[in-house]
Amino acid sequence: MRNKYYFFLMAVICISFTACTARGKTVIFNDSSGIALLIIDIQNEYFEGGKHTLYNPLEALKNAEDILRRFRQFESFPIIHVQHHNSRGAGFFEEGTWGAQIHDNLTPLENEIVITKRQVSSFAGTNLEEVLRERNVKSLVIVGMQTNVCVETTIKDSKMKELGIRVTVLEDACAALNEQTHNSAIEHIREENVFIVKTKVFNGV
Repeated sequence: MRNKYYFFLMAVICISFTACTARGKTVIFNDSSGIALLIIDIQNEYFEGGKHTLYNPLEALKNAEDILRRFRQFESFPIIHVQHHNSRGAGFFEEGTWGAQIHDNLTPLENEIVITKRQVSSFAGTNLEEVLRERNVKSLVIVGMQTNVCVETTIKDSKMKELGIRVTVLEDACAALNEQTHNSAIEHIREENVFIVKTKVFNGV
């Protein structure tokens, strides 16, 4: 287990270091407990049978499963699930309905954090900022849906709040309404000084 922990940590460090070096910055990483996974709105509504099916959601789901499985190997890495709820009658993500449930493949474990939101950003009206500060999160790996809406807005809010968190987005573990929208959102996210990688970077450790 110690070897797995070491190599996984080295992967995260290398990813963040490469991103910061590309911007001419030097970063020293010495807090392995500061790495966390944020899973945004991977709920039934976005899949077949839901009211807002996305482009290629199953591929994004599989990659999200893979990174979740990797994080679950290490008890010291916080895992945060974000779940969007709307009031009854909203027609989308209605609280208590199948569509609003987190996909079964990503069902949170008892020791994992679940944050419920009612707005686009995962920070709006939630305690996410408090959770990140309490756990001294310094490096955040993000996956989720939709890339151009809740994922992108959450990232922009994290920058506005000046949390000092290094953000990495796994682009193939995110999905949007179509490929063009997804790719465009990824480029916008990149402009926020966020490092973009594919899930295999982690799984290949």
